[in-house]
Amino acid sequence: MDLIEFYWVCCMIDKRMKLVKPAVLFQQALKRGTTKQGRLLGLDVGSKYVGLAVSDDHCKIASPFSVLERTKKNIDIMAKDFQMLVAGFSLAGFVVGYPFNIQGQSKTVQVKLFIEDLRKTSVLDGVSYTYWDENYTSRCVETLLEPLDINPVDAKTIMDKFAAVGILQGYLDNMNRSLVSEDLDPQE
Repeated sequence: MDLIEFYWVCCMIDKRMKLVKPAVLFQQALKRGTTKQGRLLGLDVGSKYVGLAVSDDHCKIASPFSVLERTKKNIDIMAKDFQMLVAGFSLAGFVVGYPFNIQGQSKTVQVKLFIEDLRKTSVLDGVSYTYWDENYTSRCVETLLEPLDINPVDAKTIMDKFAAVGILQGYLDNMNRSLVSEDLDPQE
């Protein structure tokens, strides 16, 4: 049993929602099933909304999915929505956008509180998640939308979904590059 398999077994014993390293989550997604791999859900957590993106079965491409409204009172409903998504998409886990290099602490606290609130519901026990750098994802999407004449309400939901796509696609690209680099390593 290698280290990743051992870690996966430990995660299955400890059923709580669990923070894992990015590479561990990716390996879990790739090993999810023998014929069908697990998919991943990207989250762009904001103060009012959570943008969602989902990967394809091969963990190569992120696509926009939805936006959930976020309030203090609806965390149980959100957790149940996530639970349905985990089952419906055979999700291996969540890739949560996190501003690693940003000066302001409010966004980092906001993301951690959201995840902690989800954990407290116990609805997502056994689901793994990891944090991935989200710096400038919303700004990049905003820049792309500026020349388009989109209703501001529609633009906000589009921005949240596509920020989640940016987070998840960045993660997938990085993990797949690392996988290719390992496969091409002449020292093996």
